[in-house]
Amino acid sequence: MINRNRVKRLLPILSPLIAIASALLVGAILILCARANPIVAYTALFQESLSTYFGLGNTLTKMTPLLFASLGVLVALRAGQFNIGGEGQIYLGALGSTLIGLYVQGLPAFIHIPLSLLAGFFLGAVWGWIPGYLKAVRGVNEVITTLLLNYIAVNLVSYLVQNPLKAPAAPSPYSPLIAKSAQLPIILPGSLAHAGILLALIAAAILWVLLVRSPLGYQIAAVGFNPNAARYAGISVQRTIMLVMALAGGLAGLAGGTEVMGLKFRLFEQVSPGYGFDAIAIAFLSRGSVFGVVLTSLFFAALRSGANVMQRSAGVPLTVVYAIQGLAVLFIAIGLAVEQRISAD
Repeated sequence: MINRNRVKRLLPILSPLIAIASALLVGAILILCARANPIVAYTALFQESLSTYFGLGNTLTKMTPLLFASLGVLVALRAGQFNIGGEGQIYLGALGSTLIGLYVQGLPAFIHIPLSLLAGFFLGAVWGWIPGYLKAVRGVNEVITTLLLNYIAVNLVSYLVQNPLKAPAAPSPYSPLIAKSAQLPIILPGSLAHAGILLALIAAAILWVLLVRSPLGYQIAAVGFNPNAARYAGISVQRTIMLVMALAGGLAGLAGGTEVMGLKFRLFEQVSPGYGFDAIAIAFLSRGSVFGVVLTSLFFAALRSGANVMQRSAGVPLTVVYAIQGLAVLFIAIGLAVEQRISAD
């Protein structure tokens, strides 16, 4: 006889795995429709992105901003808040780290790097705190404010790199190079992988401790589960919401900061190719688990890293990769509905 309680405990683990497997299966059908071989396509995709030295380095590079931004979405979800503003927070974080990297000179790396990271975290946190304040104090829906703040951040960075921050004689909008002392070291020589991935993994571990093993984590969960009960228990719901949204923005800000400090070394008009929006999908797919966010970020990074190789090797359009990402989210939504049905029975 099947133990129903055991099944309920396993569902949060199995559901994302089933969703990803289902997305890959439907993706295989799409690849067949494109008159390509799914086995050849997936072999090229994952072999290049995970089993080759340079491919793995590229995957870890793309995983860094995805993991930081996804952790930002996750911590907000724990408090019942929907942080749709990761993209804008990434841009502000990149701006903060760039400003310190450009205009603070003469510091040793062991001071300059943390200072630049702190600036990226701070500007991202401010950009996350604004909708948190508006939600907690004014009752303004955070989905609307975080979404609108994305456009402000993107256009602010665009203005800056086209005008005061534009490098002399630059053929396109980008800033001068940041100081060497503000650049993150490479961890895989000859590849693009930098120390940002180590910082992201450390941030994930710290966040797990914060959410699972600390009183603050209990407060965040209580506010997310039932704000009225949390308020009755003496928890400041307003302060918790503002704190969580600031932390979410700061984590996304680190995504932008490490992108500048570890990969591009300058601020570009297009800092992020949509990492903030991918982070929303990753956080939902991981079902609120920090460990799940790490694994799902790796999966999404591998898709991005190997997409071009899959296109060259098997003739599969890049849009199939984005379809697989969307299908994974769709299937996790179906899994949630099924899980709720099982729990109600």
